Amino acid sequence: MASTDTGVTGPTRASIEARTLRTDRWWVAPLLTFVVFSAFVVYATIRAFMGRDYYSSPYLSPFYSPCLGDCVEGASDFGQPFKGFPFSAALIILIFPLGFRMTCYYYRKAYYRAFWLSPPACAVAEPHQAYSGESRFPLILQNLHRWFWYAAVLVALILSFDVVLAFRNAEHEWGHMGLGTLLMLINVVLIWLYTLSCHSCRHTVGGRLRHFSKHPVRYKLWTWVSKLNVHHAKYAWYSLFSVALVDLYIWLLAMGTFDDPRFF
Repeated sequence: MASTDTGVTGPTRASIEARTLRTDRWWVAPLLTFVVFSAFVVYATIRAFMGRDYYSSPYLSPFYSPCLGDCVEGASDFGQPFKGFPFSAALIILIFPLGFRMTCYYYRKAYYRAFWLSPPACAVAEPHQAYSGESRFPLILQNLHRWFWYAAVLVALILSFDVVLAFRNAEHEWGHMGLGTLLMLINVVLIWLYTLSCHSCRHTVGGRLRHFSKHPVRYKLWTWVSKLNVHHAKYAWYSLFSVALVDLYIWLLAMGTFDDPRFF
């Protein structure tokens, strides 16, 4: 009777008993990804459900921006249409940047390898006997990535607006800059680099074009995004660290741990 095994031990695969013939420390990368990504998920979850210490005038945590629920005084710049929301205000908007990252092509590779071992590394056998791709629930939801990208662009615009507002002092007087302003500025630059280097952005600006010569503007944009796309993985991690760092900084300011150093 023919074997029905479709995994790495199937009849069409090389008959090798060892899990891999690699002699390098291939397990370091997926392990590091697992530890760092898990730490971020735990931190972000705790901060999202805290519902406090997310605003220290004039700084608003990116986890809570825009603040649309029951916000502390001064934190809401777009009104509070969800006033009375029974949970943390962060839960209203975090689904969009989180959905963008979770469905990101690079992050899929990262957490598929680190969490599901599918496969854990190149030339390393995975433990799964079958693979259905992203055609079934819940992985079919990965196809929403394009729509999450549109939302991510809007979120990046709002965070850029927050940076502009950060050029004020605690009394909202313009023409001032603190360490928090600098951290927020670096964060929004990294977020824009991550968002614009996305594969969906590359397809949006230059996809489905049969003749680039007939669309010189879109072709130029496509070449720029393509150059950014090469570094998409780096921007993904840099922006992940920066958004957590900015939130942590504002959290400490809001608790009164220290005062924000002002440059001018």
